[in-house]
Amino acid sequence: MQLDENQKKTVAGWVEEGLDLSAIQSRLESEMDVRMTYMDVRFLVGDLELTPKDEEPEPEETESEEEAVPTPADGPTPENPFPAPENPMGEASPTAEDPLADDAGNGGEVSVTVSPVTQPGMMASGSVTFTDGIKCEWHVDQYGRPSLVPPSDGYRPPEADMAKFGQELQKELRGGF
Repeated sequence: MQLDENQKKTVAGWVEEGLDLSAIQSRLESEMDVRMTYMDVRFLVGDLELTPKDEEPEPEETESEEEAVPTPADGPTPENPFPAPENPMGEASPTAEDPLADDAGNGGEVSVTVSPVTQPGMMASGSVTFTDGIKCEWHVDQYGRPSLVPPSDGYRPPEADMAKFGQELQKELRGGF
């Protein structure tokens, strides 16, 4: 569903007020009679290049690697139920020789494919190749929550690729429009 300019300005105002994605989703339905999934609201906010309250990055504390201790905040969240662990062993990321890596090698675009066979319990699934050439599996569960499955422990896609991944995934799930 596309929103008109006034509706987009209203959503931007809600984000500036500090509303999280769930509250925005509720207000869209109650005030504008627009029903959207949580994921659609997340993509909408991303398309408007806004950062909602529940997605703001936490300020990083400066502590040495020896002092770094995982906290509950590093664990699963509703937005990312399967977070990739840090790379505590200093292992190298997968290379182009890895069977899960993209054949094109390093560099390029973020490309998303949707699997014609959906995994059990999922609404959609497929794969994404990031600009560093690494291919990850993704799926969207029955509640509309997207998840990434990295090819190896410790892999994290480039931050700049995540917004592009969201846009490409939304485009693919809408049939290329």
